[in-house]
Amino acid sequence: MFGVLLAILILDAIILTVAVLLQAGQGGGLAALGGGSSTDSFMGGRQAVTVLTKLSWWCGGIFLALSLILAGMSARGSRAQSVLEGQFSVPAPAAPLPLNLNENPPSGGAGNTGTTNNPGQENGQSGN
Repeated sequence: MFGVLLAILILDAIILTVAVLLQAGQGGGLAALGGGSSTDSFMGGRQAVTVLTKLSWWCGGIFLALSLILAGMSARGSRAQSVLEGQFSVPAPAAPLPLNLNENPPSGGAGNTGTTNNPGQENGQSGN
């Protein structure tokens, strides 16, 4: 139903566009309001109602009615939502850092590289 009404609305919009573009202008335009041309009344003389004028009014009314109906149909099918509802997601839990229980922490000063010296090689002495 929604698709059929939407197709009718699109067809009506095309017909309305063609009917408006095919109509002859009233003449004068904005120049008539400023006194640039002589007209019988403020908005110009009354023109004869043509087929294109009637078609424009009918197509405009149908366009308005179909637009309101389609807006009501689309609003009825959806529930009210917050704009921010879908933007935030729950962050994944961070994995804990692995504990290194196999090695003892190095004891010593800042120059300690974590290597151990042989007992015979302390203070620059060689094992010979």
